[in-house]
Amino acid sequence: MKRSIFTALAVAAVLSCTACGNTEVGQADMPVSTAGTQTTTVPDITGLTDDTASAPTATDTYQDTTAEAAGYEEATTITEEAISVGGGESTETSAATQLQTQAQTPARSRDTAPSPSDADYAPPPVQYDIPGITYIQGTLIANKTYSLPADFNPGIDSTCYNQFCKMINDAANQGLNIWFASGFRSYDYQAQIYNNYVARDGQALADTYSARPGHSEHQSGLAIDVNQINDSFAGTPEAIWLENHCHEYGFILRYPKGKENITGYQYESWHVRYVGTDLSYAVHASGLTLEEYFGIDSKYQE
Repeated sequence: MKRSIFTALAVAAVLSCTACGNTEVGQADMPVSTAGTQTTTVPDITGLTDDTASAPTATDTYQDTTAEAAGYEEATTITEEAISVGGGESTETSAATQLQTQAQTPARSRDTAPSPSDADYAPPPVQYDIPGITYIQGTLIANKTYSLPADFNPGIDSTCYNQFCKMINDAANQGLNIWFASGFRSYDYQAQIYNNYVARDGQALADTYSARPGHSEHQSGLAIDVNQINDSFAGTPEAIWLENHCHEYGFILRYPKGKENITGYQYESWHVRYVGTDLSYAVHASGLTLEEYFGIDSKYQE
């Protein structure tokens, strides 16, 4: 009886992972956590804004009190009973299938960027021909120096989202639990978050961990915060794996440790930025931030 139940759960998990990789923005469920005890419906992600943001300490996380934020927080609380992402495949059959797949896949060093013909190639995100957006060598830049137009409202980028699905599935196959905690934020919503931080901590401190409206990567639709959006995530197996492997899916750790004076922000172990594997491998190998890689700065013009 137990074996039948485990088999059914494994099949359900496989089906959920398969669906995750074929999503379109606004038409699919969001990647989810397997923590919690209550089942909640997953929301449509088109134009969704987030109630979560970078916080200065592990125990001092911003809590928004607006109705919009409360609704989003409730909608994104997903449970272990609701869905399993990539887990539960421990049978002899799945193991044999994995070994067979590995044997049929040509070996390629993980230190070498995949070519467009490779299955694990992640293309660069779409570019927008919109005044006010800065591209450097084809890469959208949003930092303290370069801003985004107030009316730029793309939602989460579909390629970024699909690559994130692949990443959480692969992490789950290694016993790691990575989930989507925060994604796209509009200009207006970022303004609300930032202003609340300034009111609480003052502008000087707020500027070290929260972006002014128009300067947040989240508005680009290419940034994702994972798991706990505070310092408690740093050093966990998931954080270590994310830093070492996110480039294989086209992401970079955007605000690495020891680079605070360059990026303009505190170390964020949870914040990844999608750029595609052409760039993510190069940036990862260099050990540089985007600012260093492109020779730009990140400073507000006071």
